[in-house]
Amino acid sequence: MSAPLPKNDKASFSSSNDSTGKKSPDIDTKSVGDDLNDAEPEPFKLYNFLFRRHLYKPKDLDATATRRQNTRTYTVLIQRFVTWREERALVRKIDWKVMLWAAISFSALNLDRGNLSQANTDNFLPDLGMTTNDYNLGNTVFRLAFLSAELPSQLISKRLGPDRWIPIQMCGWSLLTMCQFWITGKPTFLLCRALLGLMQGGFIPDLILYLSYFYTKHELPFRLALFWMSADVCSIFGSFLAVGVLRMRGIQGKSGWRWLFLIEGLLTLLIGIATFFKMPPSPTQTKTWFRPKGWFTDREEVIATSRILRDDPTKGDMHNREALTLKRLWQSLCDYDLWPLYTIGLLFGIPASPPAAYLTLSLRNLGFSTIHTNLLTIPSTVGSMITMTIITLVSENLNDRAFVSMSEDVWLLPFLIALRTLPSNVNPWLFYGLSSVLLMYPYSHPIQVGWCSRNAGAVASRTVNASLYNMFVQTSSIISANIYRKDDAPMYRRGNSYLIGICLFNVAILYPGTKAYYLWRNKQRARRWDAMTSEEKSIYLATTKDLGNRRLDFRFAH
Repeated sequence: MSAPLPKNDKASFSSSNDSTGKKSPDIDTKSVGDDLNDAEPEPFKLYNFLFRRHLYKPKDLDATATRRQNTRTYTVLIQRFVTWREERALVRKIDWKVMLWAAISFSALNLDRGNLSQANTDNFLPDLGMTTNDYNLGNTVFRLAFLSAELPSQLISKRLGPDRWIPIQMCGWSLLTMCQFWITGKPTFLLCRALLGLMQGGFIPDLILYLSYFYTKHELPFRLALFWMSADVCSIFGSFLAVGVLRMRGIQGKSGWRWLFLIEGLLTLLIGIATFFKMPPSPTQTKTWFRPKGWFTDREEVIATSRILRDDPTKGDMHNREALTLKRLWQSLCDYDLWPLYTIGLLFGIPASPPAAYLTLSLRNLGFSTIHTNLLTIPSTVGSMITMTIITLVSENLNDRAFVSMSEDVWLLPFLIALRTLPSNVNPWLFYGLSSVLLMYPYSHPIQVGWCSRNAGAVASRTVNASLYNMFVQTSSIISANIYRKDDAPMYRRGNSYLIGICLFNVAILYPGTKAYYLWRNKQRARRWDAMTSEEKSIYLATTKDLGNRRLDFRFAH
């Protein structure tokens, strides 16, 4: 048994490439035939497991789990055979140790991001002498600041390590959330929104980058669905918390929404402080003064590292405390093969955002009380959790991302048309029913985050590309925050017309066009790759300087 990988304070993974990028002589490239890479593992089929058990063949848990994929990366690791039983046990441990706390951390973000909508149910705008246009401006300022902080946050995270930067961010925005207790009007409101955006920007791609140190590209999409599901669970918890805290209106002469900001900020601050102790830098660095035995045995550390490198050898190219070079940054920015995904990030979320942001305001205007309004937001949140989980499983089951992600807009379209055609004297419960079912849409963002990460190819590119994708998502939020205007209230017919147009574009052109583009790019690569002899392929794999999705043997997910 080979010794475990060195526990270096500056490295999370090691690579078999030498300093020149050449392949180690240990590997006999001449013996590599046409079958240079193992086939992609067949995704778990939930439908077969539940309803066609006679077709479901579980793995032999004692069989070897080692795959030969990307043999140029192997030297020592290729000798470390592990069984499926060992790998499954390790993944379960990672789920409990790493994924659970990542979900809790993400919940803290959404608790602080969602409290403005809850504050609106307690006369937040009238208390500060503001209008819905001021509310839109505050959301725009927040998104602009959030957008501006995305890439710098990723660069800081790559230099300091996400295990250090993430809890710093959490503590920072928690303190700013608490400071909203003392806002007095529009200027201080806008200042707080700007500072919150700067501190929260980049948190999501930072956390996804951290998770990629522990999970393979086939495991990550479903974990991301759980990731966003935790945000929905937090929204439900936040609604119940708001029902109680908003009753504090009048204590010490303060409004209930002020106490809401203070208490929720304190809760997330405690989570942020705990995160300093709950996020080890990598699978091989879990031992510390307060955790002397660590989370994993030496054998588990070897398995944890080798399985990630088997899945994606580019993760051996960078340390988890290594800053991005300007060259790598420029290469990532110029990666035109990811531009279709950035366009999706810009447009996919717009049709659902205004109805979601204005739900509490609309319900209050229709005569629902503060308590009832907060409770009435829960069903749509639960429904969205269910539909998001379903489409994520369907995406992996069908190995499709474009058409499955498009289901979000397909769901939204008929309900947007219904809202557009409602009469002005609409029954409050009819409006609530349509809005709630609309907001139960299958959220495709987890699929698309994993899609962008997979198509980036290299970890260095993935760091930047994840930020760029999220920057386009935040840009879409800026656009959507200004679609519903005061002069279009209360039915927002003009705004809903815009949403219907964008939704139709997404369904008819954007998603089908993106799928067609990646199919075309894969055919281009396949023609060049198939024209090479086995020896030429072996030499290419051993000597190429192409990284990530620039490699001829790379195929884009679609």
